[in-house]
Amino acid sequence: MMASTLLSDSQEVIGKLWSDAQSPERARILGLARDAIHFVFATGQRYQFSDFREALSFDAHPAATVGSRPAGSASLEERMDEAAGFFTKLRDEANSSEEKKRLQVFLDAFHFIALTGQPSAFGEYLEHVEAGAPPYAIASFDTREEAEAWLGNHPNPPDFANVLIANGYHDVFHDRETNVRRLLRNRSLEYYLAELAQEEPPVAAASFTSLEEAEAWLTAQPEPARWAWVSIAGEPYLAVHHPNIGHRALYPLSMAKGYELPPDSPQGSA
Repeated sequence: MMASTLLSDSQEVIGKLWSDAQSPERARILGLARDAIHFVFATGQRYQFSDFREALSFDAHPAATVGSRPAGSASLEERMDEAAGFFTKLRDEANSSEEKKRLQVFLDAFHFIALTGQPSAFGEYLEHVEAGAPPYAIASFDTREEAEAWLGNHPNPPDFANVLIANGYHDVFHDRETNVRRLLRNRSLEYYLAELAQEEPPVAAASFTSLEEAEAWLTAQPEPARWAWVSIAGEPYLAVHHPNIGHRALYPLSMAKGYELPPDSPQGSA
């Protein structure tokens, strides 16, 4: 199944299960399932996930448990167990084989995360999502040459993931059959900034007279927020922290000019 198809199918399933009158518990379960799928693709693991699913027959897949609980991640593991039980029940009660297959994807995502030892990474991704942070990135490079060398030497390129090149967002593209590898500029940050400015109009947490002064301040912060508005020479900037890759950046809001969404457009960043 193509990545875009699996993602769209999963979103459709969650949309059909979602209800304005649902309990907070059900909303948390459905949100966790949605985020599990997004985590797999945001971290560039679509090929690994596909291989994992193909290695097991439908009947061999675990049901309502996602495995042992590593130290420090019991709470998330318990949430994943609860969600796995919820989707196992839905799958077993489904009327068609197609519906069962679509529900199985969420179970497979939970099992994939647990059995590949990634609960901690998934927990960090959930913190990123809950903070409303900029699009998730898995690596940062100062130059395109550095990024291309990394991609060319990577044993399993993280297809479908974002990387930063000179703070610009790029898609990693990898066709496993042909081994074609590319880095494609995208504008997810620009759309994110435009949306954020509409939802959270800039109110500066700190003000600076120059970019150098702001960069020194951001570098000196022991545990900066994942994002915060600042003012540099009177202009709004977004100070960003990517803790998963140890990267910090300052983005001018002016980057978002021309990328504003109409008021009635669906919103949400990757």
